[in-house]
Amino acid sequence: MCLILLAWQAHPEYPLILAANRDEFYDRPTAAADFWAERPDILGGRDLQDRGTWLGVTRQGRWAALTNFRDPAAIRPGRPSRGWLVRDFLEGSESPKTCVERLAPRVPEYNPFNLFLGDPDSLFYLSSKGPSGAVPPGFHGLSNALLDTPWPKIRRGRDAFRRLLEGNPEPDPEALFRLLADMERAPDGDLPETGIGLDWERILSPLFISSPTYGTRSSTVLMTDRRGGITFIERSFQGSPDSGATARFTFSRETTP
Repeated sequence: MCLILLAWQAHPEYPLILAANRDEFYDRPTAAADFWAERPDILGGRDLQDRGTWLGVTRQGRWAALTNFRDPAAIRPGRPSRGWLVRDFLEGSESPKTCVERLAPRVPEYNPFNLFLGDPDSLFYLSSKGPSGAVPPGFHGLSNALLDTPWPKIRRGRDAFRRLLEGNPEPDPEALFRLLADMERAPDGDLPETGIGLDWERILSPLFISSPTYGTRSSTVLMTDRRGGITFIERSFQGSPDSGATARFTFSRETTP
C-alpha cells in the first residue's frame, strides 16, 4: 500500500475502518483479493512475483497492512520481500504486540517499510525509520513516510475521511472509494522532498496515482463491526479510477477454541 486512512476505535459501531490504495508498477503480476487456496482462512490480494501481500485479514479478525518508506538511498537489492511481513503475520498466531517486539531488531534486514499489525483488540505499528508501538485510538494516515506525517495527500485524505465517518452511524463504502479516487495533485510548494525529483513528487502527490508505468493498482475498504462482522471490498485498476473491477466479501469473525 502507499496510502492508508485508518479509523481505530474512533467510530461507535465500527472499531476498525480502513481505506487504502496500493500503488505499484502496472507490469508487476498480481492476483486480486480472494481467500487463499492453501490458507482458506486468509483473505487478501497476492503479489505473484514474491508471493507476499500488502493487505489481508483472517477469518479470526487478524489483519495487517504495509507501505514502503520512501528512501531511495536505502534500497538494497536481494533483501527479503516486505510483503512477507504481512503474509507471515496472517499465517501465524502471534499477538500484534509480540510480533512487533520480535520483528523490531530485524528491520535492517528489509528495505524501508511501515507495517500495521492488528487483531480485534489491539493495533500496533512498526516502522524501520522511526518509533513503533501501540496505535492510539483516532483517525490516522500513512503513506511513504512515518505515521501521520502531514504530506498533502495525508492531510487531504484524513480530513475528508474523518468528515465521511463522524456522525455517520453506517459508513458508506462507495463514499470511501470516491475519496480514494481523488486525483488532484498538490501544489509544488507543498510537496515533500524525498530524493525522487520534482516530476515524480508531483505524480505521487494525489491520493489516486496515474502515470504511464506506475500507479494505483487497487483500492480497498476493510471494516469490522462490534458484532463481529467483517467487510472487505477491493477494487482493481489499470491506470484509471474508472476501470475498476470489484470483489466484495462479508463474513462473521470466527473465534479460536
